[in-house]
Amino acid sequence: RENEGDLIIAAEHITPEKVNFLETHARGLICAPITQERAEELDLPMMVTNNTSVHATPFTVSVDLLTHGCTTGISAYDRAQTILALTRHDTAPEDFGRPGHVFPLRAMNKGVLRRAGHTEATVDFARL
Repeated sequence: RENEGDLIIAAEHITPEKVNFLETHARGLICAPITQERAEELDLPMMVTNNTSVHATPFTVSVDLLTHGCTTGISAYDRAQTILALTRHDTAPEDFGRPGHVFPLRAMNKGVLRRAGHTEATVDFARL
């Protein structure tokens, strides 16, 4: 469908070294698929109100973690901490700066049964 491949790492296993690997070998954006519920909890609105991209990739606003020793948001350490924070239940919306260097993707409820996208497949896979 998209003529591309994605490298997937469960957020709970992300490290600065793995972020560096993704940057070195995949050379694309580092995205973090999350559920609709989590996006709402973190007050992450969609990046645009009218998504006209070819595959309607569900980008929310990009984020950087503002705590845990993060500085510019671009380093492998900062991006790893940002991804981890997206999964932590004690993270609040105000813990993130916007825009940032990590791109959350909002998966649709019911996963690939609702939308046959990499975002939904990644969230479904992580739930297994």
